[in-house]
Amino acid sequence: MDMDSLPFDQTGYFSDFICDYIAQKEGVRPFFSRFPTLENFQDQLQEKATHFPDAHREVLYSVLQEQYKDFHVSEETEVHLKKLKEPITFTVVTGHQLNLFTGPLYFLYKIISTINLTLELKKAHPKYNYVPVYWMATEDHDFDEINYFNFKGKKIQWNPDNGQSGAVGRFDTQGLVEVYETFAAQLGGSTHAKDIKKLFEKAYLGHDNLADATRYLANELFGSYGLVIIDGDDHRLKRLLVPYAKKDILENVAYKEVTGTISALGQTDPNYLIQVNPRKINYFYLKDGVRSRIVEREGSFYVLDTAIGFSRDELVKELENHPERFSPNVIARPLYQEVILPNLCYIGGGGEIAYWLELKSMFGAMDVPFPILLLRNSALVITEKQRAKLEKMNLSVADLFLRRSSFINKKIREISNIDIDFGPQKKLLEEQFKALYEMAEQTDKSFLGAVRAQEVKQKKGLDHLEKRLLKAQKRKLKEQVMRMTEIQNELFPNGSLQERYLNFSELYLEMGENLIPVLMKALRPLELKFALINV
Repeated sequence: MDMDSLPFDQTGYFSDFICDYIAQKEGVRPFFSRFPTLENFQDQLQEKATHFPDAHREVLYSVLQEQYKDFHVSEETEVHLKKLKEPITFTVVTGHQLNLFTGPLYFLYKIISTINLTLELKKAHPKYNYVPVYWMATEDHDFDEINYFNFKGKKIQWNPDNGQSGAVGRFDTQGLVEVYETFAAQLGGSTHAKDIKKLFEKAYLGHDNLADATRYLANELFGSYGLVIIDGDDHRLKRLLVPYAKKDILENVAYKEVTGTISALGQTDPNYLIQVNPRKINYFYLKDGVRSRIVEREGSFYVLDTAIGFSRDELVKELENHPERFSPNVIARPLYQEVILPNLCYIGGGGEIAYWLELKSMFGAMDVPFPILLLRNSALVITEKQRAKLEKMNLSVADLFLRRSSFINKKIREISNIDIDFGPQKKLLEEQFKALYEMAEQTDKSFLGAVRAQEVKQKKGLDHLEKRLLKAQKRKLKEQVMRMTEIQNELFPNGSLQERYLNFSELYLEMGENLIPVLMKALRPLELKFALINV
């Protein structure tokens, strides 16, 4: 395996906000507490240790024991589960939706980043223990976002016809037999294909709901590395959230704090995209297949699109008696995670880190330590065959990150036997018009506008000629253009990063059980660069 890397800001696929965060630009500093360096984790450890009650550890351990009771638990995960009861043990967390068969490839990158960071922390701060945790987003209700994955350019999709709704983790896996058969038919009969079929079958046909199926899958892939998988849809864990839910629902603390932060971000840089906007109440009501927003009107509380309503006292009673019926949204869920876990760091994609950066003030108002935020590893995996194609066409991987038209135009100019850069001609034209401007100044200044119009006209003419010549060369070099387009499509399917489109099964077909060890070795979470991995 050979590897290289690119700075994130040179890929063209990451927002200014995230690139500025990585660069620790002064304007972004107020929105995070500590930057992800090994040295900064020492202070994070001390802060979390003084703010995480031992009683929460007992609840956490008890819940995890129950959640794992029907699953094979590796020796490594068993050790981690037991260590979570100890006050010197802390977690590193990533979260993800319950995408069918993991969804895009970056599901693996998130978890590998999390595991690898715990290993680095153990070396740097050895007197503490570190547990990698995958938080399953079992309470999401955006089923259309997770009910498919891409395989060899086709969408493998699950469309249950039993009218399920509400939290996706509770969805019955009925109907996935047909999905399995469709997928299996496209995999072929190789040894690696058989392994993939077995994994899909045992996960989705061997479990009754989507949460259990996803736990099985993640456990099979990463159990040997000690990954701990948690489902927040539990009444005992939710009970720990009750005091914070009250502040959100009754006092609108989260709304006020995050709204203020969004305003401050806009003043820092108007081009920073706001990922999520807070609501007055950031909780859903979750019961009997319903997950609908709670809203307040004139002192009473209602569940949207239902006949359910509460007075203030009734709502407090419901929250205290049935905390499992209150489901945090995208604003409140990060707080929930930090309340129930002895967590040091959250690892997420660019969009996730951007919305976490909106939350620091809210955490302060709730008196909960704000975690270190780390952008997950990103990577482009290049096979030996693909590398040979690139070398034959004299293409650099950096070229492939360009948008299609820029990529083709750049390479056509490089391989063409004539110079298609009219830059020198434009410079000569500017020098000629400089003399005309001077002449107009000395004779009749009213001619300056006419001279300027003529300059613009002639420059446009050169631009037009340059484009026509480039187009003619593209036709002449049609075969080369086609080959370059093909390799870019292979590595950037659908015009997107490989990791956001490809399912891990395509790489597994080629690499088999070596896939995850190769990625484990290649992905370095604190390097903060885009990895280029040759396999």
